[in-house]
Amino acid sequence: MLANGAIAVAKFVGYLITQSGSMLAESVHSVADTANQGLLLFGGKRAERRPTEEHPFGYGRERYFWSFVVALILFSLGGMFAVYEGVEKIRHPHELESATIAIGILVFAIIAEALSFRTATNEAKRVKGEQGWWQFVRRSKQPELPVVLLEDLGAMVGLSLALLALIVAEATGDAVWDGYGTLAIGILLILIAIVLAIEMKSLLIGESASDVDQQRIKAAIEVEPSVTRIIHMRTQHLGPDELLVAAKLELVAGLSLPEVVEAVNRVETSVRRAVPSARIMYLEPDIFRTASPSPEPEPA
Repeated sequence: MLANGAIAVAKFVGYLITQSGSMLAESVHSVADTANQGLLLFGGKRAERRPTEEHPFGYGRERYFWSFVVALILFSLGGMFAVYEGVEKIRHPHELESATIAIGILVFAIIAEALSFRTATNEAKRVKGEQGWWQFVRRSKQPELPVVLLEDLGAMVGLSLALLALIVAEATGDAVWDGYGTLAIGILLILIAIVLAIEMKSLLIGESASDVDQQRIKAAIEVEPSVTRIIHMRTQHLGPDELLVAAKLELVAGLSLPEVVEAVNRVETSVRRAVPSARIMYLEPDIFRTASPSPEPEPA
């Protein structure tokens, strides 16, 4: 957040010197990134609150909500503003001043963003496992890393577009290329914001545990000798690190009530050992019933 704040100041100074639309779009982009990372920190703190009577499952989804707000800010403040500014610069090109200074600032910003992106990728590698990067962004239950990864990637691509637009505008003497670069940055930011909004909406509605965690949960239940089968199981993330597990289990016939209670407690302990995020669990002993075949229609 601090790095993006410093980059935003540098870009805005570059805009004041050059009046470049691409530089202004990137300044607004960095301001949006700085505000977004502040919101992610705010959401993380809000999510740590203890459950209340009104919110008995806690506030874990605050992190998803504020990440969704981040996507909206990136779309409106970053993307739409850059599109508007790009169209204006194409319609009314403004002669660039001190383009060399702007190019120097953009090169500095690219280096700074590359360092930030490397930090984000190193953090993501610790949790993504063998997933590809696109799979990680699509399936991650922790919203902050995908948001920061896409923001930093968008920042580097956007800076490269702004640098290319300025170089072409300076080489050709035609400032309209600066407008094209600004428009391209706006479209890029809108696309990133749409991807983030779709993913955060899915998490807000409620996603199940990953396939790996579901297999671990099932294995932890089935290892219990008193369980003959899992009738059905449902999981849902209440937050990145908090999983709700609900299951109906068929137990060995003839168990007394205390034995049923002990079996359920052993299953809960086993599941939490296998998947520590499975903090809330509801297990119901039941009897497996095969579905009766539907009657055949009578001939007309």
